[in-house]
Parts: sequence; C-alpha cells; structure tokens
Amino acid sequence: MNITVTLIAQMAAFIVMIMLVKKFLWGPVSGLLEARQKRIADGLAAAEKGKHEQELAEKRAKETLKESKSQAADIIAQAQKRASEIVEEAKDNARGEADRIVAAANAEIATEVNQAKEHLREQVSVLVMTAASQVLKREIDAKAHEKIIKDVAAKI
Repeated sequence: MNITVTLIAQMAAFIVMIMLVKKFLWGPVSGLLEARQKRIADGLAAAEKGKHEQELAEKRAKETLKESKSQAADIIAQAQKRASEIVEEAKDNARGEADRIVAAANAEIATEVNQAKEHLREQVSVLVMTAASQVLKREIDAKAHEKIIKDVAAKI
C-alpha cells in the first residue's frame, strides 16, 4: 500500500473519530460541565445571600437585644417607682392608724380620768361625811344632804 492512501485513510478515520467524539462525548460532557458550573455559581450566590442574611439577622438580634434591655430597664424603673409609692402609702396608712390609735387612747384616757374623778368625788363625799360625822358626833343623813354633798364634790 501506498503511504498517501494510508495517510488519507487515517485522516478520514481521525475526522470521523473527532465527529463522533464531538457528537457523543464532547456535547454531553460540555453540558455536564456547564450544569456543574451553574450549580457552583448558584451555590456561591446562595452562600453569599445566606451570609448577608446572617449579618442582617445578627443586626436585628442586636437591635432586639438593645430594645429588650431598654424595656427591662424601664420595667425595673417602674417597679422601683411603684415600690416607693407602696412604701409611702404604707407609711401614710401607718401614720393614720397610729393617729387613730393615739386618738382612741386619748379618748379612753379621758374617759378613765373622768371615771377616776367621779370615783374620787364619791370617795371624797364619803370621807367628808365620815369626817363631819365624827366631828359632830352624830350621823349625817346622806339622803337629806345629798344636794349639798354633790355641790361640794363638784367644787373639789
């Protein structure tokens, strides 16, 4: 055989081989590579988007935490204010109750003083009658002289 025919046959076989590789191998492999590149690009975009969303979520979490701390401080301040008000109300109530108890005690003391004075007047009148009876050596009729004895006791 001749070298030219062999070379032409080899070139024809090579061209057929390139066409077959291009049709059956290169096309599907290229499609797979492009699909893989697209998936990788989508994954990178999703990762970037997720990173951005994570940063936003962290910012929102920090803002929420600041707001919560502020609200907690406000609640604590209100609770302390209310506690002070309750203490003041309790003090006022205690003062009012103490004043009422003192007034009741003063009224009771005044009543007891009046009762003691009345009892003392009665005893003084008995003592006066006893003393007068011994001085005069006779018995004084208490019923007959009751008005006089009451007048004297009232002056004492």
